[in-house]
Amino acid sequence: MTDIGFIGLGIMGRPMAEHLIAAGHRLHASRHHKPVAPELIEKGVAVHATPKAVAAASEVVILMLPDTPDVEAVLFGADGVADGLKAGAVVVDMSSISPMATKDFARRIEERGASYLDAPVSGGEVGAKAASLTIMVGGPEAAFDRVKGLFALMGKNITLVGGNGDGQTTKVANQIIVALTIAAVGEALLFASKAGADPAKVRQALMGGFASSRILEVHGERMIKRTFDPGFRIALHQKDLNLALQSGRALGVALPNTATAQELFNACVAHGGAGWDHSAMVRALELLAGHAVAETPR
Repeated sequence: MTDIGFIGLGIMGRPMAEHLIAAGHRLHASRHHKPVAPELIEKGVAVHATPKAVAAASEVVILMLPDTPDVEAVLFGADGVADGLKAGAVVVDMSSISPMATKDFARRIEERGASYLDAPVSGGEVGAKAASLTIMVGGPEAAFDRVKGLFALMGKNITLVGGNGDGQTTKVANQIIVALTIAAVGEALLFASKAGADPAKVRQALMGGFASSRILEVHGERMIKRTFDPGFRIALHQKDLNLALQSGRALGVALPNTATAQELFNACVAHGGAGWDHSAMVRALELLAGHAVAETPR
């Protein structure tokens, strides 16, 4: 049994935390940002006033937060995690944030006598609930070995990629591939529909060939059935592509197709779609074509 701090009990974090509870670990949470769900308290989660107090009660502190500034505030703000860490503790940031900021956060945590792992995930709410997340880890191997049993309770494909920041770099690469594949699937189904073919049958045929992908399977179906409730919100994918484009500029790497995907997301947001599932990128393509992949169900 391990005392685990878990800060960020939202759409993704809550089911991840519940898997840890089910395995018999003691969880500590903070009410500094929002109240902890009563159902979690009933399951034995100890509630503390501040992230500092959570850290003081924990051997491992897991963060699952929206963006880089949120992680920095929880770690290093007033009464933050860094002020309460035990010597030898491990901080595990499972958020998706800046790789460059991550390297700085790791250095500052290590100066406090603790270890730091960046361990962003892929798989969305479905993967969080099913404990089937892909977990991409950067940091010291010794720290990874200490917590990989916890990772195994939340995910299936768990890889130590390299040093601090490499996990976040892998997640940014993942988000580039996902965004560009959503765009490709959207264009293909839109083309087929506009040409008069049944997009559902086109998708079925493509699933048996080289174009098959998880995104064609899941998000292609969403495009056809018009089921755009998140999922993974466009606003969050925009954040991830901003990280890609900012890092690309810093590295001198051109990412032209990533920039195009971001503009499609921007168009969705301009039409009120920040909260749509990211598969709804197809709506921006539909606006350009004056045609929808399929009719919205009545």
